[in-house]
Parts: sequence; C-alpha cells; structure tokens
Amino acid sequence: MTIALLFAGLLLLLFTGLPIFAGLALYGGALLLITQGELGSVTEVIYGEMNRYLLVAIPLFAFMAQVMIRGRIVDDLYDTAYTLTRHLPGGLGIATILACTIFAAISGSSVATALTIGAVAIPQMIKFGYEPRAAYGLVAAGGTLGILIPPSGPMVLYGVTTDTSIGGLFMAGILPGLLMAGVFVAWSMTATAIAHRHIPREPRATLREAALAIRKSVWAFSLPVFVLGGMYAGVFTATEAAAAGALLALFVGMVIYRTVSLRAMWEASIDACRVSAMLFMILAGASVFGHVLTKLRIPQQVVQSVIAADIGVTGFLIVMMALIFVLGMFLESISIILITTPVILPAMTHLGINPIWYGVLLVINLELAQITPPVGMNLFTIKAITRAPMGAIVRGAAPYVLLMLAVMGMVMIWPQIALWLPGTMRN
Repeated sequence: MTIALLFAGLLLLLFTGLPIFAGLALYGGALLLITQGELGSVTEVIYGEMNRYLLVAIPLFAFMAQVMIRGRIVDDLYDTAYTLTRHLPGGLGIATILACTIFAAISGSSVATALTIGAVAIPQMIKFGYEPRAAYGLVAAGGTLGILIPPSGPMVLYGVTTDTSIGGLFMAGILPGLLMAGVFVAWSMTATAIAHRHIPREPRATLREAALAIRKSVWAFSLPVFVLGGMYAGVFTATEAAAAGALLALFVGMVIYRTVSLRAMWEASIDACRVSAMLFMILAGASVFGHVLTKLRIPQQVVQSVIAADIGVTGFLIVMMALIFVLGMFLESISIILITTPVILPAMTHLGINPIWYGVLLVINLELAQITPPVGMNLFTIKAITRAPMGAIVRGAAPYVLLMLAVMGMVMIWPQIALWLPGTMRN
C-alpha cells in the first residue's frame, strides 16, 4: 500500500506539467523532510550518482549522432536500400525499414530516426501509392528501432543504474532489433501484397547498380560496424567506443562527405550538450528519489511481496511488462527506467533474472511507449513532419504495436535471442 501511494503521488505531480527532473527531486526532497526531518546528504547522493566514467558515453554518442545527421547521409542510405529492394513487393516500405535499421545504429534515438527517415520516406511512399496512414505507421514503428539497436541512450542509463555491462547490453540488443526489423519487413510485404497490389514494382537492380549503391553508402555502414565490432572484439569499452565513433563520424562528415563544416560541428556539439544535460538532470532528480526509496526500505518490501506472492520469474516479468506498458503511455522512457529499476532490482536478483535479458525486454517495452497514445513521441514526430490527423497516425501504427508485443513475447520465451551474442563476446 505504501509503495502504491508513493508512486501515485509522484505520477500526480508529474501530470501537472512539472519538468520530470524537478518533480523527482522535489518529491524526493519532500519525502525526506517528512520521513527523516532533514535533507541529509542529498548533494553527496547526487554527486555519487553523476560521478561515473560510463556516463561520458552519453554525450559522445549524442555528438556522433548529431554529426552524422548533419552529414546528410540519409538520402544515400535510403537510395541504397531502395535499389536493393525495389523488385520486392512493398520494396519502398522495406527500404524504409532497412534505412531505419541502419540509421538506428548511428543515431541511438527513436525520435531522430523517425524524424530523419520520415522526412525522406513518407512523401516517397505516398507518391508511389501507399495509403498515407500505412506510411505514417511504418515510419513511426521503424523509428522505434533507434533505442533497441545500439548505441542506445536508454541502455546506457539502464546499465549505469544496474551496474550492468553496457557493451553486453548493446550486443544483446542487436539480434532482437534485427528480429523486429525482419518482422516489420514481413508485415510490409504481406500488407502490400494484400492491400496495395496496384503499387508498381521496378526491375531487380543489376549487379553493377547494386555495387554502386552499396559503394555510395559504405561509410554510413562502416560507423556502426566499427563501433559495435570494436566492443564485441574487446578492443573498446563502451565509453572508448563512443569516443572512437565520434572521431570517425567527424572524419566521414568533414573529409569524406564534406558536408559538415566547422559551424555544423559546433551546432552538433551544442545539441549533444543539450540532450546530455537533459538526461543528466533527470538522473540527478532520480538519484534523490531513489535515495528516499532506499531509506524507506521500499526495494526490500518489493522483494518480500514477490516472495509472498510466489509468482516466479515468468509471472514477475509479465507483471512488470504490463506495468511499464501502462506507464509508457504517460511517462518518458528515461523516467520509467530511473523510477522503476532501482525498486525492482533486488527482486530481480532474488529471482535470478539476468539483468541483460530484462534490459532488452524493458527497452522493447519502451519502444512501444514511442507509438502508443497519448504521449507516444514518435506519433508526435510524424505529425510534425506531415501535419496529418493524429487519428490516422495512431491507426497506422496500431498493427506494429501487436508485432512488437509478439517480439517481446518471443524474447521472453527464448532468452537466448538476447543473451547468445553477449555470451560470445571477448572481455
């Protein structure tokens, strides 16, 4: 009962429109004053949470993404994907998903993926005869891959919160991300064959056309291979991989493409700082709230409740995924990670749940939050691009909610989908 009242009070405060970082910090501070009579060492708690080497990866990955976005590589990516898939039913939709998949491995952001790919893909799909809502839904769902396929900001924060290997989390997201992209491709081909038979299919690309298209995008492909391959082989830690990726992004943008000027680099730095500062402020507020929960022994109460209920690993995961799905309709992804994870971590440890496995399930659920109303950020991103009615966008995204739930169920039933690749990593 105490736990429910605590979280109900926090949700009510956040629904007032108060910034999330302020709500977490003020609510945590008020609870400390009420229960302890003093704020204690709150500044030390915040400093201890922020003084982590792993957090350096966040601004570096953000800077890498901003540089590549300003390098205008999206057109080349999209053209390459379409050249290779244009002979297939739903070739344009498949190209959109493939472009989202590759760009997700560069940007690490769902909103950035939906915004950047959507600006190119949606007008093309409508021009070729796709129903507008089908185009909206495809890009909104494809954009969600941005936080599952590494690098991923939410995975970094989850790894820091749970003291879990970020490199392991990144590797764990690859196969589920590719599986989800494959499910989206299969749906696009099936839907096109049934509902969009009138859409023309172009001839298969010749070997020369395919080679030229791949050559044009080889540097875009090289960045995720370089970053993830370095971590997989044990050459880089996650933070070192972020620094190396940022340097390679600068080289590609300024030397190869020559589309990133010194001014653009400065703007990329400012945007990366802005994104990172927002995340760090939320993390600071969450550290205060987490400190209160520890003082009130809330995590221990959760463990005792799990033991008393005797629901087992599967029951615990189903309950948590249902709770996070509901929270995702109203709260931002980072907040969900920082509010829920410290509370349930002891219960996960008691049940023997692999934190990497749970992290992947959590991120898939957070992807769902991007396309479920009323606060699905990718839905608002598509609306900003197209100015389409929100109802049409939501209807277009609805089938992908079911597809993503199916993928989450598969990863829950077969944990090795997430755990096999990290298990083969070199330390």
